Amino acid sequence: MSPALTVSLNRDRLHDVSVARSYTTDDAFYVELDNEGEAVHIHLHLDDTLSRVARLEAGNHYVEAGGTAAVRVDVDTARVAEPVSGILRIVTGYGAEEATVEVTVEPYTEENHSVQVDESLGTPRATRHKSEPESVSLADRLGDAPGTGSVPLVVFALFAITLAIAVAVVLNSTAVFIGVGVVIGGVLAALAMQLL
Repeated sequence: MSPALTVSLNRDRLHDVSVARSYTTDDAFYVELDNEGEAVHIHLHLDDTLSRVARLEAGNHYVEAGGTAAVRVDVDTARVAEPVSGILRIVTGYGAEEATVEVTVEPYTEENHSVQVDESLGTPRATRHKSEPESVSLADRLGDAPGTGSVPLVVFALFAITLAIAVAVVLNSTAVFIGVGVVIGGVLAALAMQLL
């Protein structure tokens, strides 16, 4: 997907349309309608030349005051053997205001859409830079406390169970008792899995 073609609406006055004079792509893209004023109706139209290789999701759009709308333009990359240039018309105020963009669709190239991979991806974790933080789970941090083993985890589980029972006794509701039973069962199952 190519970067969006941004269109500013109502920037200086009602029905004002501001957009770049040209746009180049080799793949599908979005026309981003950014409304800086009152609500407005917009009509988008591709000329005949551009319509041979591109298709609008829809032509008529309503953009709320201060809102943004994204309109997809699909490109048939298989039909583009050499660059194709055409005009995208952006019409507002029921034809009172119009802006045009020369859109050039170039042949699709994999290089423009490939993912760049850093060398560190193939390097084992132990030899990576020390500045890279390693993710450590809460259970690892609790279990690594000096000389405690899994004691903090057991204490935490007992606290959670005690708290759940206290809430159930105070509220004295069947639904709460059922919920507390589920919570206690979950805590005990997690504790058993952690200690095994």
